[in-house]
Amino acid sequence: MAELAARLLVADDNKVNRLLLARSLELQGHRVALAENGRVALEMLRGESFDLLLLDMEMPEMDGFQLLEQLVADTRLRDLPVIVTSSLEGVAHIARCVELGAEDYLHKPVNPVLLKARINSSLEKKRLRDQQKELIRRFATSEVAEDLQQSGFALGGRRVQGTVMFSDIRGFTALVESQPPEETIELLNTYYTLMFDAITGQGGVVNQMIGDGLMALFGAPLPLADPPGAAVRAALDMIELIDLLNVEREGTGKTPIAIGIGIASGEVIAGYTGTQQRATYTCIGDTVNLAARLEAHTKVARRAILIDGATRDAIADAVGDALRADALGPVTFKGKSEPVEVHAVQTLRPA
Repeated sequence: MAELAARLLVADDNKVNRLLLARSLELQGHRVALAENGRVALEMLRGESFDLLLLDMEMPEMDGFQLLEQLVADTRLRDLPVIVTSSLEGVAHIARCVELGAEDYLHKPVNPVLLKARINSSLEKKRLRDQQKELIRRFATSEVAEDLQQSGFALGGRRVQGTVMFSDIRGFTALVESQPPEETIELLNTYYTLMFDAITGQGGVVNQMIGDGLMALFGAPLPLADPPGAAVRAALDMIELIDLLNVEREGTGKTPIAIGIGIASGEVIAGYTGTQQRATYTCIGDTVNLAARLEAHTKVARRAILIDGATRDAIADAVGDALRADALGPVTFKGKSEPVEVHAVQTLRPA
């Protein structure tokens, strides 16, 4: 295994031990920082980035066991590799360290060859874990990645109050037929870049992308103070970004595009669906179906943003100065036993 240069933190109350261990590690190519007890080490770990902690157990102010308890409770630090170097004897001490997340337990005086091997092994495991986290962040939203880190993965869902958004590009099929495939791919990449920025900027999570359409959820997996307001603000940002994009498209002789957005608020079942091998974070429920119906109805209503009554009531305080919500009356949607009050949202722009 190739040696991995890394930034290490040595926590030991014995100054001679700290200095000698640091010198040995630096000769191996590592960068080393020192802490005289667990409290100082915790402050350094929370303020700086380290690849591995070498930890003594018997220290003043905060001992090694207390520091391990702090690390395992901190979602940002719980995956930090820790190698315990201690003179404490007994299986009970070793077991407690391992239960608290330590990678290894080496008795003092530590064999330098063994320590070097354990450090390299721990750094390699960290590198693989970091790659896994990066893949999750690449193929999932940051909110889903954080939920996975905090709660772990489990198939199933939970009931939450949230807001669901559906959006797609109007006349996309005809547009695809009128231009080369390369232009279509470029348009979709640009479209998703802009829409993701608007949605995630308001705390939403894009959990489905199908062709030119997308579905977003506000209020899960991480809670939001105001999911309906966040969704409407995101929708307005999306419309503004499309307007700016069209200025550029028209300037190069390309056809401008338009989008339709449907938003509904209420209870949804949100969670991971699929199998243990392949799963996605999504939500289901009547609120989801209604948002999809509202998005489709934008073609009939000829309005860019349609919301249900629950969303309209939730954003009532915001309507006036920045927004106008026009009541379009009740609409009977497929799958709904009762008509739904539909409202159209638009910005008050100068004529």
